[in-house]
Amino acid sequence: MNPHTHRQATSPQARNRRTALRYIFFDILSAMLAWTLLFIFRKVRLESLLLHDLGQIFTDSNFWRGIILVPLAWLALYSLQGSYKNVLRKSRLKEFQQTLTATIIGVVILFFALLLDDQVVNYRGYYLSFLFLFAVHFGLTYLFRVVQTSNTVRKVHCRQIGFPTLLIGSHNKAYQTYLDLENQETYSGNIFAGFVSVDTTDNTPDDNASESRLGTVIPYLGTVASVKQLIEQHHIEEVIIAVEDNEQQQIQQILRTLDGCGDVIIKITPDARDIILGMVRVDSIFHSPLITINTRLMEEWQYSVKRFFDILLSLLALILLSPVFLITAIIVKCTSPGPVFYTQERIGYQGKPFKMHKFRTMYTDAESCGPALSRDDDPRITPFGRFMRKVRLDEIPQFYNVLKGTMSIVGYRPERQFYIDQIIRRCPEYLLLQRIKPGITSWGQVKYGYASSVDEMCERLKYDLLYLENMSITTDIKILIYTIGIIFQGRGK
Repeated sequence: MNPHTHRQATSPQARNRRTALRYIFFDILSAMLAWTLLFIFRKVRLESLLLHDLGQIFTDSNFWRGIILVPLAWLALYSLQGSYKNVLRKSRLKEFQQTLTATIIGVVILFFALLLDDQVVNYRGYYLSFLFLFAVHFGLTYLFRVVQTSNTVRKVHCRQIGFPTLLIGSHNKAYQTYLDLENQETYSGNIFAGFVSVDTTDNTPDDNASESRLGTVIPYLGTVASVKQLIEQHHIEEVIIAVEDNEQQQIQQILRTLDGCGDVIIKITPDARDIILGMVRVDSIFHSPLITINTRLMEEWQYSVKRFFDILLSLLALILLSPVFLITAIIVKCTSPGPVFYTQERIGYQGKPFKMHKFRTMYTDAESCGPALSRDDDPRITPFGRFMRKVRLDEIPQFYNVLKGTMSIVGYRPERQFYIDQIIRRCPEYLLLQRIKPGITSWGQVKYGYASSVDEMCERLKYDLLYLENMSITTDIKILIYTIGIIFQGRGK
């Protein structure tokens, strides 16, 4: 085993959590200090309070309200920005950009929310307060952050912190990539759990000389077909694809296999053509050149905003629609024998099963002969169930799924594994949808509606894939507006 290959005493997830907590602590401290200094500045500079009377500040209720609420507001902004995710991979330049952006936005909001209605003699006082708060808050926050980031970067370079990595490839390029990463001047933190072969046969690579050399330094873990299980088993954070020129055509298939693996970072070795055309972008010029595949569909702040609105709208819906919820439950119970709610296992984010809840729209023995999709004249649907489907009343309990985090308000309609197996035989790109959470409504649901056959599911899939490629907060709002229109017009089916 190569002496550079090592295991960390604590898991990357645990270390990441501890480091994130330190960032949170110092961000709170910075916000409290900045607020205190701003209060002193305004009292002394703008209200001519004498220095020996500064004790009066601590009797001011506005000071204490600010010392509690202002740091919480900053934490909310930083969380929306994604400042506490992947803190072990932060760079000092990126930290500067993130802190500067958040400070500009936060100070503007804070200024208009808390300071604009203060009694100040002239506008010069406002400008001074704004500039003072910006300079002090940014200075303190970035100072604490850059110290922590520098310490983390130092530990990565000294091999005290690393990122579990899986190498895809087994020939000469993979072996050379491993050597380049292990022997580079500035260590990038890759701890190789092992490598997998692109070959479909699960034979230990002993015959090929380069494969044999790679197997002497890192373990051989199997073929690319088992990559998802290996990522989960070894807590892989980064995958590096290093295949030969005659294996290039398999890259798309490898990337499809890696879809649904969460936040795993995917990198690929470039060829000379990529470098000449300027396609290679690296985080540091001292590291080996690798192309990073962007698997994020939206910016981090958009994911945070999407989740925030999911929670907010779900709470509002469950509260405001509670009378409708109760009346619907009573009618369901009175119009047909059986339970009020219908719970069924569906497949969601990253292919994980979850229980989806709906108001029951069918008779209790509807699937006594096995799974079957509903159709327009389906005799299994109760009379009231048909009405519920038209106005989407049966979907109301799914807001509970949204609160739990197994669904989103806008996504794609989740299916049972029984039908997914049939869909992917015809349309394997369906698996791309598992990169996001399923939703109560979707672009496919708006444009196509319920599907009554696997063929129709495949037809509806193109609309959901279109949403996937254009996913944004704006797109979600448009789909919600269309969905509300369908509900009020009763065009559901």
